[in-house]
Amino acid sequence: MLSAQFLLTAFVVVLAPGTGVLYTLAIGLGAGRRAAIFAALGCTFGIVPHLLAASLGLAAALHASALLFTIVKFAGVAYLLWLAYQAIRAGGALRIEPSREREPGWRVAQRGALINILNPKLSIFFLALLPPFLSGAPETATAEMMTLGAVFMAMTFAVFVVYGAFAAAARDWVLASERAMRWLNRTFAAAFLLLGARLAAERA
Repeated sequence: MLSAQFLLTAFVVVLAPGTGVLYTLAIGLGAGRRAAIFAALGCTFGIVPHLLAASLGLAAALHASALLFTIVKFAGVAYLLWLAYQAIRAGGALRIEPSREREPGWRVAQRGALINILNPKLSIFFLALLPPFLSGAPETATAEMMTLGAVFMAMTFAVFVVYGAFAAAARDWVLASERAMRWLNRTFAAAFLLLGARLAAERA
């Protein structure tokens, strides 16, 4: 069940840049290492509903219901567009600027969790990723999926913390350059817009 092949596959998936990585980088650059850890924690816990859905078979129902999939999908799209706005609005939650106020960690984590919760493709992703690594015993299938999912979550948190730490390390350099801040804010906004467009194009 917990094989080197699974660990390598999970590591490659976690390492690939996506919405959660982008959010953690933005938080690390804008608010520092502590906030980046909360961002990583939120993104990790946002996986839980999808893991439960895959383990309990609800992901298949989501995949089969075009209406339900569309509702969750466009809620996710709207949220990504809101994040894009927060990256360019003066005083926005994701905007990189020297005068930014420190946010409570729970709020940073909450936004990270919503990023993953509102992505319906994650449930289907787990439904496709985990079964090939199960032992094949029906009586232990759910427990095995939860175990593999927990390992995947631990890897997600660890990798995201590293991403956030690198971003936080570059924070002082970024804040010292108006041009760098302007360029990065626009880049993050554009990236969230593109991710929203990609999610909007997804089909169940």
